Amino acid sequence: MHDERSVRRLHGGIMSNLVIVESPAKAKTIQKYLGTGYEVIASMGHVRDLPKSKLGVDVDNGFAPQYMDMKGKEDVIKELKKKAQKSEYVYLATDPDREGEAISWHLAQMLNLDLNADNRVAFNEITKTGVQTGMSNPHKIDLDLVNAQQARRILDRLVGYKLSPFLWKKVKRGLSAGRVQSVAVRLIVDREEEIKAFVPKEYWSIDAVLTAGRKKFSAKLSSVDGKKIEIADKAQADVILERLKTADFIVKTIKKRVTKKQPSPPFITSTLQQEASKRLGFQSKRTMKAAQELYEGIDVNGMGAVGLITYMRTDSLRISADAQQAAADYIKATYGESYLPEKPRVFKSKKNAQDAHEAIRPSMPDITPDSIKNSLTSDQYKLYKLIWERFIASQMANALLDTISVDIDADNCIFKASGYSVKFDGFTVLYEEKSESEEENQKMLPPLAENDVLKVASLEGNQHFTQPPARFSEATLIKTLEENGIGRPSTYAPTITTILARMYVEREGKQLRPTALGYVTTQVMKEHFQHIVDPDFTAKMESDLDSIEQGKADWNKMLEIFYEDFAKTLTAAEEAMEGKHMKIPDEKTDIVCEQCGKPMVIKIGRFGKFLACTGYPECTNTRKIVQETSGICPRCGKKIVLKKSKKGRSFYGCSGYPDCNFMTWNVPLEETCPQCGSTLFQKGGKSGKLVCEKEGCGYERNLK
Repeated sequence: MHDERSVRRLHGGIMSNLVIVESPAKAKTIQKYLGTGYEVIASMGHVRDLPKSKLGVDVDNGFAPQYMDMKGKEDVIKELKKKAQKSEYVYLATDPDREGEAISWHLAQMLNLDLNADNRVAFNEITKTGVQTGMSNPHKIDLDLVNAQQARRILDRLVGYKLSPFLWKKVKRGLSAGRVQSVAVRLIVDREEEIKAFVPKEYWSIDAVLTAGRKKFSAKLSSVDGKKIEIADKAQADVILERLKTADFIVKTIKKRVTKKQPSPPFITSTLQQEASKRLGFQSKRTMKAAQELYEGIDVNGMGAVGLITYMRTDSLRISADAQQAAADYIKATYGESYLPEKPRVFKSKKNAQDAHEAIRPSMPDITPDSIKNSLTSDQYKLYKLIWERFIASQMANALLDTISVDIDADNCIFKASGYSVKFDGFTVLYEEKSESEEENQKMLPPLAENDVLKVASLEGNQHFTQPPARFSEATLIKTLEENGIGRPSTYAPTITTILARMYVEREGKQLRPTALGYVTTQVMKEHFQHIVDPDFTAKMESDLDSIEQGKADWNKMLEIFYEDFAKTLTAAEEAMEGKHMKIPDEKTDIVCEQCGKPMVIKIGRFGKFLACTGYPECTNTRKIVQETSGICPRCGKKIVLKKSKKGRSFYGCSGYPDCNFMTWNVPLEETCPQCGSTLFQKGGKSGKLVCEKEGCGYERNLK
């Protein structure tokens, strides 16, 4: 690179080129591909930021940010400056997105680099080809990307540092407000209110089990006398059942066809987080941690450090021609030519996608998950397998299904039955997503012909009730944020982590539900800061940030327009709530205080929920909240309780701790061991096994 530059010498040795990245893992992988003549070092993430102790934004002078060297980074910064001074040329190779561009810009300013020089390099994948391509195409730092990131950072700082003190005074000290997080909490609160307001509506279905020859199949009543049927209650169902008592069930029409089923596109950030949640039970933070490791590089036996996937923060479905060809070669060699589509499959990205990167895919498709399993952690392997299978399947031929739908006439009441069988498995040989309707119709119907008279094995009316909307899970919340244009690929996981950590929201299994704190805070925000928690307004701001990135809008002007309205809203809110303070309602329990006999309530403190006596201040008794399970400790016989690790992960331990230190990640069940009578534990999810953890027993059995 830069052969036109004269080679200078230092202390008799040739000066090397310096390449700066964010992480040591990434540095190690890139160093392997660049070899001698280059030194790759890590900045350990950001090196400069707005000060923590004050606003750090001059709102009267073009919203000029006051950046400072980050505390704790003194030694890193000193080393970076020392290395840069001794280097022939400095390349900035931070992540290829807005945040990475901003880090490069900060580094350039800190190291006195020329902002007009071609010293910015980007790697979509950290492989030999990816690194060589990036190094062969250095460019100037993209100031439009930098300004978009600065605008986002300053927006978040203005909202956080101006709004948080207001919430301290009016709701609870220590609260913090955030632009995207406030909208996320509002969505969860609004959903909870929908659920509470929901009134179930009764309806009935009439279901038949019919026999053709020796085979039985199910059919559902669809219409009566040519009109689609809606059965409101039992009386209505009974009238129809009475009518059907003497009816002959005759096959009226049979429709057979071959349908095509297309594979899903390769992953983008949001779909990766959703699918990892559904299939692997990973929270978004866990998914992105493993993805970052796979991108930055893993020491693979026989290969050394290698980046296994492309950049994992993306909303583009674009795939390079080289990757498509590599996938096609693998598919042809492994499954045969019939498993290839007629031409390479192209997926269209959504309208507002950045398209700066490819979709998330294996950087080298010929590296199968099982071939490197021994080099990966459990999380890395599971996620790599998911990404690899989804990508390879996306480049495979359609599955072909023989489908059949049958109308059955019974006294002018039409029952419908359907099913399918696989004619050609196509991409489903590797990876498949099944819809609920496919699950229902998976069994093929027996051989039928028009005018066949069927026997009735059973005919009954079944009562149902409409169901309220489901609470958000991480997966469905991310999907909603993405669909509404709220946040960007890099923000989904941090947003969810933040609203949980700040106790606006809590997990109940996989579901997210608002706490009393989340309710009250959202109520204040909706009443006085409608724009901040309005999904449409937040989406419009994301669109404005995109315009800045594209060089179509001025970032200072965007901030000026936002802040003018925000400052007025803040003043009006302070006047409207003068002398008022919102009370966070305590959660009632049936637990009695052992000191004074009064009921105890659940309160939210600095470190989470705890039990407190309602007799305060006369009685100051408090207790940790302990969630008992149905399990009994296999060591001492006391109850097993649910606990949380420092990182928030659930585990199970003996209630007799510290006298008994039994703990396990496996879930205790009510079922007992048939060999020794101890509690059985579920290991490895739905497809795992049941195990006995009593020392010396060894009983286990597969769940499936």
